[in-house]
Amino acid sequence: MEATELVKAITSLREPRTTMGGVNLVAGFRPELWRKVAADASPRGVEDFNHDVVGPGDYRMPTTQHDAVLWISGSAYDVVFDVARQAIAALDTVAQVAEETSSWPYHHDRDLTGFIDGTENPSLIDAPDIALIPEGSPGAGGSILLLQKWTHDAVAWESQPIPEQEKVIGRTKPDSVELDDRPADSHAARTDQDQFGKIFRRNMPYGTVTDHGTMFVGFSADQRRLVAMLENMAGKTDGVRDRLTFFARALTGSYYFVPSLQDLRRW
Repeated sequence: MEATELVKAITSLREPRTTMGGVNLVAGFRPELWRKVAADASPRGVEDFNHDVVGPGDYRMPTTQHDAVLWISGSAYDVVFDVARQAIAALDTVAQVAEETSSWPYHHDRDLTGFIDGTENPSLIDAPDIALIPEGSPGAGGSILLLQKWTHDAVAWESQPIPEQEKVIGRTKPDSVELDDRPADSHAARTDQDQFGKIFRRNMPYGTVTDHGTMFVGFSADQRRLVAMLENMAGKTDGVRDRLTFFARALTGSYYFVPSLQDLRRW
């Protein structure tokens, strides 16, 4: 009953009070929770972030799975702020805030490493085929979300000359061209979408000038792509760890299922 009440309360947030001022609201649910209340609208085999992703030397990306996530975005922070407070108040009887993070755009299309973000993203025309579960399948029109919060060691990163930073990322810094001789442990090599499958992703900066990092948001129609990329970054399969993880540390890790509007309207 608690899971059902949570889903009902969150789906009610689509009412006009949360859509003013150009605000977008994305709601996701812990996959195993969503399956309990909507088994026929749940993609097969999708799991919570149940275990830390562990690599050599006891390197780990931690699990911090929660029951639900709200991603509220808009053109002005005051509107986002008001909508977030309204949402928290509306959910007060069924949920409490476990974590809150505010993000902002950085130099149009760059993350806090200074590199262009999302170079491999599909076009908006192709994105639905990659990020959304296809028609005819359980959960059609929905998407699987990987959400991680990464803190940056800015001093260590910024002390690296640009050519060394480029070797870490596997791309040129000014224009994000893939290096012809990218290292096998570069971020581009360890998360190669030609190897693992395409996803739709975004890095959003968060934090203060003294403590900051990245909120990673990755959408896919297939959770296995996301799992494989994380395991490869950690070096779980071959012992080769993504060099970027020496400059950024994962603080959180969770998966959510973002249902289609059609499935949400059932509630």
